[in-house]
Amino acid sequence: MPEPTSPSTRPACPCCSGQTYDDCCRPYHRDPGSAPSAEALMRSRYSAFVKGLASYLLHTWHPATRPPSLQLDDRIEWTGLEVLAAQAGGPDDKRGMVEFVAHFTRDDLPGSLHEISRFRRQGDTWLYVRGRARWRA
Repeated sequence: MPEPTSPSTRPACPCCSGQTYDDCCRPYHRDPGSAPSAEALMRSRYSAFVKGLASYLLHTWHPATRPPSLQLDDRIEWTGLEVLAAQAGGPDDKRGMVEFVAHFTRDDLPGSLHEISRFRRQGDTWLYVRGRARWRA
């Protein structure tokens, strides 16, 4: 019988929270709409890009701005996330903003995406609305 994995041997969450994936973004990926804050949703969406979960990304996108489909670029490897700022986006807020830098490599060349993302809460569900982004290769 295999031994249970200890927290120290479970994979780190791609969102760079310092937690394991099982304790951080995985529960949100299993239950879309369960992220308790705009920042938690943003982190879970970053992790979804890392793991190629296009359906999760679409499900957590506000219907007013959601594209009809989403094709992820499999040449991009997401390598790290830095959250720079978060405003509002808590349990008593209707809107939130998160500024972050996501690092990646594409065709073995490093780059980054600096984005200010806007979120809106509908009922108990946080949704991504849109972002203002700068790509740097």
